[in-house]
Order: sequence, then structure tokens, then C-alpha cells
Amino acid sequence: MRRAVLVELSPEQKQELSLVVRSGTSPQRLVQRALVVLLASEGKTNEEIGVKLGMSRQKAGRWRERYVEDGLAGLERDRPGRGRKPRISHQQRAMVVRKTTGPPPSTQTHWSRRTMAKVTGLGATTIGAIWRKHGLKPHLTHTFKVSNDPHFAQKLEAIVGLYLNVPEHALVLSCDEKSQVQALDRTQPGLPLKKGRAATYTHDYVRHGTTTLFAALNVADGTLISTCQQRHRHQEWLKFLKLIDASTPPDKDLHLIVDNYATHKHPKVKAWLGKHPRFHLHFTPTSASWLNMVERFFREITTKRLRRGVFHSVEHLIEAIEAYIASYNETPSPFVWTAKASDILAKVSRARRKLQLLQQ
Repeated sequence: MRRAVLVELSPEQKQELSLVVRSGTSPQRLVQRALVVLLASEGKTNEEIGVKLGMSRQKAGRWRERYVEDGLAGLERDRPGRGRKPRISHQQRAMVVRKTTGPPPSTQTHWSRRTMAKVTGLGATTIGAIWRKHGLKPHLTHTFKVSNDPHFAQKLEAIVGLYLNVPEHALVLSCDEKSQVQALDRTQPGLPLKKGRAATYTHDYVRHGTTTLFAALNVADGTLISTCQQRHRHQEWLKFLKLIDASTPPDKDLHLIVDNYATHKHPKVKAWLGKHPRFHLHFTPTSASWLNMVERFFREITTKRLRRGVFHSVEHLIEAIEAYIASYNETPSPFVWTAKASDILAKVSRARRKLQLLQQ
């Protein structure tokens, strides 16, 4: 008759297995296997272990041998070939992935679980499981735009250089306009947040007008120079430049990072800049406004003050914006630029190559 493998445990091994048994997060199958080994170390036979743990003596003997061969790691995993066999073949999974990443159905813009299930003959739940495993989400899209500016590299390196190394005796200001900020008023009062219920507000609203927020973010310390104006023509941009001129030390050079909006390049603007040589404008590449760091602040004020705000007039909206910026300037925190120019250039180059392949 075949004899059971002898199990002898050191104090460390016994403690390790005991921790597995006592842990509330250990899988039940691992706890049972650890108990097999602990009972075997006490001299119990496979038959006695099987009776005590409700398993066959063959199963008890298998886990006893597995521990002697591989230690705790041998108990944590099943050997290849064991367990439930998958009902969906590798070829079927590959077909689903290939179809999902290929053209959508002729009558729809994207695949759904039901349409894919109908085409492949698989269940909708199975399609969903395959998509989750491969990280596929056909119902989601993200927008993008690759800059085709012929001077992209030079402009990028100049702006990132200003972010990372502010020139001596100078200020770097990231400037832009947040146009068409709407004063939206709800038609009925909303209900406040309470336990078990989110705050509510009506889906419809009344428009009371708009304003344009002009902002200049000091890259070094995070403070803002700002004003709200009714329009955003070159006249308003000139007023904002004069505000910047009056709000900054006169002995400092000013490096302004701006986008390619036409008002920034108006002849009258150029003439004014010619009379104020301490102003140096650096234009972001076309289709690359994300390089302008003040956009990060615009996202901040949008999510924290504007998007869910209720404003009874344009004056009320402007008061709210000015109050938020005043509070922001009391404890400013600069945004830190971390992306290297070389990494951005490499990413843009890869995107351009892929677009060229798609257009061929």
C-alpha cells in the first residue's frame, strides 16, 4: 500500500500556514489546503483528514504532496489542465476583438454588445466579458487634434523652457480669454444634498447673458491677474494688456504665453507692444492650446464655481468669478509643468505617422 508523504513543519512554516487559516481575506480553498498540511504535520492520515475536512483521502494526499514539493506556493495555484474548461475558444475571442477594433456595423456608428452578439453568435454577456478582459469600450470616444504647425518644435521648446526655467528679472504669464461664460439661472430652486440623495437642480434654465474672463497666470507663484469684459475683441485685449502693465513691477520683463486668436495679433495690438518693449509674446503652436497653462485654471474655476452655479444676472456672475479669484489669490498654488519637450515631440511624431497611415 502506498504510504502518505511525511510532513514536518518548522515553527516558521507552521506560523505561516496558521496566518493563512486565520486571515479573513484568504480564499476558502487556500484555507482548506493549509488545514490539510497542518493536520498532516500532526500525524493524521489522509483518511482522517478527509473525514475531518469533508474531502476525499486522495484530495488530502494530493495537497500534502504539493506542499512538500513547492511549499505554500504549491497550495496557492492549481496546476495547468485542472479546473473548468473555457467554453469560448481562443479563436472566437480573437474574432470578437478583431471585429470590435475594425469597422462598425454599416447602419451604426459603433458596436454594442447586442449587435456583436448577433454577428458572432455568442451571448451578449460573453461579449461584455471579452471586452472587459481586453479593455475595449466601443461606446466611448475621446477627441484629439494633432498640430500641423510647421514650427511646432521651436514653439514647444520655447514655451516649455519658460515653464521650467523662468528668466531672471522677468515674469512668465500664461494668458487667455474664457469667452461666453453664461449667467444661467435655474427655473426652480434645487434640493440640497442629504443622506442617500444627491443635490438636485432643474434641467432647464434661463440665460441672463454672458461675460468673458481675461486671465494671466503667473507661472512662478500661481497668482492671477484678471478682469471680466463684455466682449473679447482687440480693444478688450488691449485693456487687459494695460491692466497687466499696471499690475506688475515696471522693472520686470514680461513673457506672455498666448494662443493664436486673431485679436492677439491685431495691428493696433502690435503697435502698442512696439511702444512697450518689456512685453514679449510667445504664441502656442496652432491646435495646441493645451500648452497654455492658464487653461488648467479655467478648468479649475469651471468645475468648482461655474458649472453648477446659479446666477441671477451677469453682474451676479461677475461677482462670483471675482470672489473666487480673490480667494484663489490669497493662497495661490502654482501648477507644475512636468512633461519634457522631447517626450511631447516623440508623442506628436507617433500620432502624425499613424494619421498618415490611415490617410493612405
